[in-house]
Amino acid sequence: MPLAARMRPKTLDEFVGQERVLGKGTALRRAIEAGQAGSLILWGPPGVGKTTLAHIIAVNMQAAIERISAVAAGVKDLKDVIERAKEWRKIDRRVVLIVDEIHRFNKAQQDVLLPAVEEGLVTLIGATTENPYFEVIAALVSRAEVVRLETLRDEDVKKIVQRAAKEILSSSPLSRGVLDALVRIANGDARRALNVLERAVVASRDSKISKEDVLSAAQQTVVQYDKKGDAHYDTISAFIKSLRGSDPDAALFYLFRMLKAGEDPKFIVRRMIIFASEDIGNADPHSLMVATSAAQALEWVGLPEAEYALAHAATYLASAPKSNSVKNAMELARVDVERHGNAQPPGNVVNAPIEGLKKHGKGVGYQYPHDFPSHVVAQQYRPSVVQKNIYYEPTEQGFEKEVKRRIEAARKLLHGRP
Repeated sequence: MPLAARMRPKTLDEFVGQERVLGKGTALRRAIEAGQAGSLILWGPPGVGKTTLAHIIAVNMQAAIERISAVAAGVKDLKDVIERAKEWRKIDRRVVLIVDEIHRFNKAQQDVLLPAVEEGLVTLIGATTENPYFEVIAALVSRAEVVRLETLRDEDVKKIVQRAAKEILSSSPLSRGVLDALVRIANGDARRALNVLERAVVASRDSKISKEDVLSAAQQTVVQYDKKGDAHYDTISAFIKSLRGSDPDAALFYLFRMLKAGEDPKFIVRRMIIFASEDIGNADPHSLMVATSAAQALEWVGLPEAEYALAHAATYLASAPKSNSVKNAMELARVDVERHGNAQPPGNVVNAPIEGLKKHGKGVGYQYPHDFPSHVVAQQYRPSVVQKNIYYEPTEQGFEKEVKRRIEAARKLLHGRP
């Protein structure tokens, strides 16, 4: 058996990590220890112990264990499980059905399984790396408690690796350098750490593992990332919030995490272009030019050289003064358009291509702003029903402070008020 399988914990006391949901005194731990855990969906990244925890729960329930994969199992397999569960019920034995990749269940599988879950014939424990609220059929989510398992902390992975090393190494314990390398390569995935350790042991020329053995066994760090899953949305969210929070170092971290994981760079640069107007706007008008220039650079030179332009844009956007006044103005204007979108513009600002239209008020009374001091003249541009509404309120941030001065001067002439 692989080392990761041999080292699988058999009890809650041996289980490492997930203190938030499994720590002493937590509701879930008490339910598991009492053998009373109900149907669950265990949601978390790879290598954090989802399947292991499912087995521990089933053992504590003194239940018969059935395990299937939602990808490989068909309707017949589920019907067979249910028939066996009926036989177990005759001798008062509960059945726990562990379903790997439960987000892959289709409607036919659901239709077979749901009645058995509802009546308690089987206790369902699903494992998934995908957000169950989006990816798992709603009927199943409503009948199970969703338990979120987090990426393992470095100290958790270290503890797991040290425990495994005692089992398979007869020589001295792992050196600090080797241990740190395994933890770094694992990136929160205990299974990966154990797999790399096992390969390093096989590849080492003597009984002592070196850091070079570990790096050779690992080849390269794998960034946990699914371009259609949680990691995709979580990372781009963290990237945008880092830009908004004026933290260029955090923005660079998430930028290169996405690039290393194979994220589409066009997706990243599109979000930066949106950000330039949504969160910076006129506080720094150059931000939009920098973002669009990065997009153009990506088109012209491609990766990896375009990484310079992407990093250039990310650090500029993070460092720029921030203002969401353009976004706020858009929302206010949209509200008025929803309410008064069919209101006619005043006659002075519409064209009269035919002379006869002027007798209907079209094109009459328009004053050419360039003929007046400051190139602004008091006249009405909007329908009367929305004439008094103000949408754009510039801030004092960056260049927008100057924009505010100009707008207040113009509004004073246009409306007799700032």
